[in-house]
Amino acid sequence: MEKGHGRVEKRTLQTTPILTVGQKWKGLKQGFKVTRERTVKGKTTVEVVYGITSLSADRADAAALLVYLRDHWRIENGLHYVRDVTLGEDACRVRSQSAPQVLAALRNAVVHLLASVDAKSRPEAIEQLQVDPEAAKRLIGIPQSE
Repeated sequence: MEKGHGRVEKRTLQTTPILTVGQKWKGLKQGFKVTRERTVKGKTTVEVVYGITSLSADRADAAALLVYLRDHWRIENGLHYVRDVTLGEDACRVRSQSAPQVLAALRNAVVHLLASVDAKSRPEAIEQLQVDPEAAKRLIGIPQSE
């Protein structure tokens, strides 16, 4: 159960080791079902999702899997926000050939590089590098200008 941002959210996770395709997928150990009930301004919605994992029940019970899923989405949402909002990925209109994959790889590299800048946020890191091009060059391994 979690409260915040004007909503109440309840998550439950059920697991099962009974899998009909376990022989086809080496390492498959558990299946699971996550039910998310969210109430916002008195209106409740329910979402059900299913998943599989290579973690056995003794390595990850339902409570542990729920923590892993929350951590995964925390990372995923944080990365999406940086790529989309800070780096403008969704606004990019490049659609042909391999250019979209190349730009996605470059954005991933930028996200990684910005993480090493001593700043409170990625946008602040970008601002720091804009006013200090030499620091930006050092960050990507370009030698100092004479």
